[in-house]
Amino acid sequence: MERGEFRIAIEGGDVTGIAYPAAKAHATLLLAHGAGAGQRHAYMTGTAERLSARGVSVITFDFAYTERGNKLPDPTDALEACLSAAFDAARARADGPLFVGGKSMGGRIASQCAAKGAIDPKGLVFLGYPLHPPKKPEQRRDRHLPKVKAPMLFVQGSRDVFGTSEEIAPLVTALTTTAPGTRFFAIDGGDHSHAVPKRAGVPQEKVYAIIADVIVEWMREVT
Repeated sequence: MERGEFRIAIEGGDVTGIAYPAAKAHATLLLAHGAGAGQRHAYMTGTAERLSARGVSVITFDFAYTERGNKLPDPTDALEACLSAAFDAARARADGPLFVGGKSMGGRIASQCAAKGAIDPKGLVFLGYPLHPPKKPEQRRDRHLPKVKAPMLFVQGSRDVFGTSEEIAPLVTALTTTAPGTRFFAIDGGDHSHAVPKRAGVPQEKVYAIIADVIVEWMREVT
């Protein structure tokens, strides 16, 4: 895999992809961004760099609305079509088994594509899965997840307003019956972006490093 930007063809145009190749990579992760920030956000680039340093090549991309400079996401069908196109492009470049996932909305869209059979990843990584909108726990977004047959890794903060680790834990337990290999990793004190308060006494970069280690270890387990 060559490092740097490339174009991903989608219906009606194209979007930007960025490849972060790893030396002696044992897997590749297609990582989709969240609703509020694109692939160049520090969370995305930091995650990609940490994983590539640990032997996992990463490919990120911008959804079409981000590419256009819009703030509001496109309708679900358009988001899913864009992610499916990015998955096809990533398959052609992948080093080893291809995983998919993302930050918040990006992970949810990946899971919906997998549930519909539009993509067939080796596994899915959710970095802050948006189980429900903030302060609306009754509006759950997990009905489709039992249809995902690939193993899933949920990395969730205990203070995540889109679904705390306490809310996610029983869901993951249930999903292990439909998708063996599904795992859960809680970030004590973490918010939706896994940021922990200073009073926790843990450097933020250490938290992010631990998350990268967990992802890589789980990928090796799955493969």
